[in-house]
Amino acid sequence: MKNIKTLIATAVAVLATGAAQADVNIGVSLALTGPGSGLGIPMQNYFKLFPQTIAGEKVNLIILDDATDPGKGAANARRFVTEDKVDMIIGSCITAVAAAMTDIASEAGTVQLAASPVGVPAGKDKWMFRLPQSNTVMGSAVVEHMKKQGVKTLGFLGYTDAYGEQWLKEITPLLDQAGIKIVATERFARTDTSVTPQALKLTSANPDAMLIVASGSGAAMPHMAVVDRGYKGKIYQTHAAATQDLMRVGGKAVEGSFVVSGPAVIAEQLPDSHPSKKLAVDFVQKYEKAYGANSRNQFAGHSYDAQVVLEKILPGALKKAKPGTPEFRAALRDGMETMGRTIFSHGVMNWTASDHWGYTNETGVMLKVVDGKFKVE
Repeated sequence: MKNIKTLIATAVAVLATGAAQADVNIGVSLALTGPGSGLGIPMQNYFKLFPQTIAGEKVNLIILDDATDPGKGAANARRFVTEDKVDMIIGSCITAVAAAMTDIASEAGTVQLAASPVGVPAGKDKWMFRLPQSNTVMGSAVVEHMKKQGVKTLGFLGYTDAYGEQWLKEITPLLDQAGIKIVATERFARTDTSVTPQALKLTSANPDAMLIVASGSGAAMPHMAVVDRGYKGKIYQTHAAATQDLMRVGGKAVEGSFVVSGPAVIAEQLPDSHPSKKLAVDFVQKYEKAYGANSRNQFAGHSYDAQVVLEKILPGALKKAKPGTPEFRAALRDGMETMGRTIFSHGVMNWTASDHWGYTNETGVMLKVVDGKFKVE
């Protein structure tokens, strides 16, 4: 009888241990090919540095390529929730792709941690949180800089997709408040290889400044086009262009341009008083140790911040439910809504039940391209 009791106790202990060590599965959809690969590949690079365990649990990252294609992103999300039974989805780094994934994640009751500033209709982001700063937050930094530069008129050249449209929608009232008038608006597709007609129209309007809304290496092409057409005014880029690809592809054409960014890209240039400096420096050191000097990237920083999120919310969620269950997925969402002020490499985050963006207007940092490098303005 004593031996039987011992065996039962051992079995219970083993089962309990197995339950405590249940894997946490996370589906990651990134643009590893296509026009958005300059954003997705750096994110994947940092995910290769991810810890194998967090809060004592094994964390499995299931990384799929969405090829910068909304249809492929939706298919990835469907696989994550039906086949892989993931506890969380991260992605995409492309706004239009992330938007295509949202309904699928929501219907499955699975957190989607978007790696792009995707906007959805009110009430549809119950399960979606964003790692990047909102266009309004970053637009505030851009407009304040334009005011200081004496900009009164602006030309807009942006993607035809959700990223471009959201930037135009969100920055317009900020420009109106600042007394800056948009005098010309042109669009182009991510797959376009030339924007000559648009550049000619914008240059003819001769605004004081131009705002280019594009991402990764794709942000350099329209920038070079307006410079080649003889434009001499100020050129601004959004945070999706805060990568080394802008300078690598754009070369001398992008010298002197202004780019809004999260603090992670220029970690060492931050004042010691900046709340994100410690984490931003830690991110840069880890990433560049693995991938070389000056390889830092805004989107790789979002992967680092995803780790910060998991380290903060997993312990509490594990106390409430077991990975692989609806209760655990709900606990992850609740944990994100109640995690309070949290320092990211990209700023200070404070998600709440009514705000799944979280960043404040102080987050955006204005950079200038000087000698092929970003310098804090």
